[in-house]
Amino acid sequence: MRGWWRLGKWTVLIMFLHIIAILIFTKGFLLTRTELPHSSNCSDLSESPCLSSSSCWTKPVVDRLIIIVLDALRFDFVAPSSFFEQKHPWMDKLKVLQRVALEKPSSAKIFKAVADPPTTSLQRLKGLTTGALPTFIDVGNSFGAPAIVEDNFINQLIQNGKRVVMMGDDTWTQLFPNHFNKSYPYPSFNVKDLDTVDNGCIEHLLPSLDEQDWDVLIAHFLGVDHAGHIYGVDSTPMIEKLEQYNAILEKVIEVLQKQSGPGKLHENTLLLVMGDHGQTLNGDHGGGSAEEVETSIFAMSFKDLPSVPSEFDSSSCKLQANNNICISSIQQLDFAVTVSSLLGVPFPFGSIGRVNPELYALAVGTWNLEDNEMGKAQDQIKLEEWMQNYVNVLCINSWQVKRYIDVYSALSVIGFSSEDIFHISDLYAKAEENWLYTKNLLLYKNESYNASLPDLKRQIVAYFNFLSYVAELARSKWTEFNLKMMGTGIGIMLLSLYIHFLAIKKVNKSYGVSLLSSKGSGISFGLMFASFIVVIRACSLLSNSFILGEGKVANFLLATTGIITLRYSFIKKEMLLEATIFLLSTFILRIAIEAGLSKQAATSQFLNVSSAWMLGISISQPVWTYMAETVPILALIILGYFLYKAISSCCCWGIPEYVIMGTILCYLLIALHWATESNVLDLALLLKGIEKNYIPRTIYAIGLIQLSLLAFVLLFSNKETSNYKGSLFVKMIPILSACSSTVIILLGKQGPLVALGSIVAGYCIMRLEGIEQHTVDGAPGISILDPLPIVQWNLLAVCLFFATGHWCAFDGLRYGAAFIGFDEFILVRQAILLAIDTFGFSHILSVFGLPLFVACPSLFNQTGRSRSVSSMKLFRILMMYGLITATTATATILCVAVQRRHLMVWGLFAPKFVFDVVGLILTDVLIFWAFIYYF
Repeated sequence: MRGWWRLGKWTVLIMFLHIIAILIFTKGFLLTRTELPHSSNCSDLSESPCLSSSSCWTKPVVDRLIIIVLDALRFDFVAPSSFFEQKHPWMDKLKVLQRVALEKPSSAKIFKAVADPPTTSLQRLKGLTTGALPTFIDVGNSFGAPAIVEDNFINQLIQNGKRVVMMGDDTWTQLFPNHFNKSYPYPSFNVKDLDTVDNGCIEHLLPSLDEQDWDVLIAHFLGVDHAGHIYGVDSTPMIEKLEQYNAILEKVIEVLQKQSGPGKLHENTLLLVMGDHGQTLNGDHGGGSAEEVETSIFAMSFKDLPSVPSEFDSSSCKLQANNNICISSIQQLDFAVTVSSLLGVPFPFGSIGRVNPELYALAVGTWNLEDNEMGKAQDQIKLEEWMQNYVNVLCINSWQVKRYIDVYSALSVIGFSSEDIFHISDLYAKAEENWLYTKNLLLYKNESYNASLPDLKRQIVAYFNFLSYVAELARSKWTEFNLKMMGTGIGIMLLSLYIHFLAIKKVNKSYGVSLLSSKGSGISFGLMFASFIVVIRACSLLSNSFILGEGKVANFLLATTGIITLRYSFIKKEMLLEATIFLLSTFILRIAIEAGLSKQAATSQFLNVSSAWMLGISISQPVWTYMAETVPILALIILGYFLYKAISSCCCWGIPEYVIMGTILCYLLIALHWATESNVLDLALLLKGIEKNYIPRTIYAIGLIQLSLLAFVLLFSNKETSNYKGSLFVKMIPILSACSSTVIILLGKQGPLVALGSIVAGYCIMRLEGIEQHTVDGAPGISILDPLPIVQWNLLAVCLFFATGHWCAFDGLRYGAAFIGFDEFILVRQAILLAIDTFGFSHILSVFGLPLFVACPSLFNQTGRSRSVSSMKLFRILMMYGLITATTATATILCVAVQRRHLMVWGLFAPKFVFDVVGLILTDVLIFWAFIYYF
């Protein structure tokens, strides 16, 4: 125990420093926007310079509002295919929305709604209801939504006596507990379930339309989002879901139209069909790509209303069925304040959105200035009345935003800069100066209608300028960076790197190991080259382009090290086969990484064909179908054979033998599980009594039993062995096999192939270790520190992360893996499974596989000090691997600090930061466990 602690204390110290540094830096970098406890009230309007209303802030213009949220509704799901260069199978499925927008352009319109990243559902619902920008830190709450404490649209409805009914996604009841008169929530995180939430909405939606016990009705459908996550956009389940939605919406519109006549229930009802965000072709969302942030809003009023004045019309039109169909645009930031103005409730206190003129006009009514009949005095009066109402609404809107900015700057720690506050105040002062004249114009009307219209337009433009500037300023500078805390965190990280290096140097010195060449000619080439590779990779993280292509960068660097080792193989004329196979492995990895990264490419052809498993292989050809089904199972058989040989050749007797046999059994169960899901083999009758979740759960249970047995051996076995390298091998094989079965079943049919590839590449790295020393020094030995193989192993782990279809963004998480073996959502359990899937090959198996470089008997010929020398080398390898990982994470932290005002900070740099620091802490923990287990 004392011997273990002599080396293990360094890992504890370094892990402690990493945790402290990351917590401090995160506190300075990922600060949430300060949420103010203030709430808007009807009486507040007396403080504004605007005209007061007899009701509250604004006069209600709609009596009832229906909001139908179709989660992950892409813009091209709703917009006609004529608006796009290329037509796809998922387009033109919501035909009823297009038909109504075409037939009744004055009362129905399609909007392109642009969201702000992150585009997870929680952020979007908070942004839609508060009118504020989402904050990155909220991503962590997506699986356990806290109640919104900030003033919001739903809260204003309740405070002002509006009755709200909700059905669908249970995130609403988590965000707004005790807010709804009636609620029918359904669990939202089982992505394999396409129908439960939707069927619940359908069950309650149509009957509720005939009820009079609500003023606002919210129905949140989830089928499209889940179909995208599991099958992708170009899939049969997605098409079926869109067609189902079309049928439902047709019924809803039909019911509303029947009851929309004078004196009827829906005479003054507004229908909104909208998405909270979009999704990529692979069905992912969370980032800031155009596919993710662009969604749709379909708005329909059941009154016949003219269109908005052309100056405020953002529509683009296309010819459709011998008629023009027009699509406007709206920022989701504007949703809360626009809907509040229509219902006549106070605007949320923290909203920085603008009342959208086109959506406002759709419900209220306006007149087209370019109409041929505009010369009539009656039409001029109607136009001016609308503009007078709208300019007063904008006055209230601007006053509310200015009030919020003033309060926020006074109460927040940092707030906006003095220059920004001055510019905001200047724009508002100009708008208010014009308002004094415009207000008198409205209060003391005269007959010169033509003269007043330009004044109203100028006033609207002045308010637009003010509100647009505030919104853009908030987008660019909202996050409050605490530079002192960020600097402190970076300083502690740099200190941890020094201690890391110091620990390696101290242990090396105690065993006579040198950082220099054994001939005293200076630092060895291997050390210089390895350091160069690590530095190059660290510097690449400064570029958003290199972060997007991080997998390809790591693969390029890995191939570069392979070329260097191939050169030494030629010089030495040995191990040419291993060097060649290693380079071939990097080439295959490059193809796999390209396939994995193509899932996030907006213009990728990767998903234009059905995918059989990881690669984009068309299953229309039988040969590819059979290969996709059989090759993974063959790979599993090979892996099982390797383990069987390990039992017979490496003396893995006793509990290790039972652990390995358990893994072989798991491999057979995995093959059986895949066979039950096969399109080739029909095993339904043979296995009809076996529930689909039993096999994965059995594999998880066997894995836990295996780890428990290994822990039992660790605690109660005190047997010493003279062959320390052999005992390391006996310990390494069981722990890797125990972890591998769970990782493989979560990863899917690509898992066995990735495992085989990593074994082959790892074996080549092990065989080629020290070849430069052999060439230069003429004899094998351990007297020189050669980190190049560890750098190669680290780069291989990075490549495996990207080759398995992951990337450093929240839409790069494979959420479906969390539900393999389970249908219901339990946060801790699903989080563990998702973490194993994400970090299985790249972290867990990579760290526990590091003794491979010590356990190979061909690298050492020492006999007398074999155990102490081998212990030192294992310590050195674990510490070097941790140092490389820590160096990369430190570089990421530095890059995030430098690029904190970059346009892609929340869409790219911040997710990369989260993934790297989580990976670093996980690596530290795994190295600590490896010390306990192997020592």
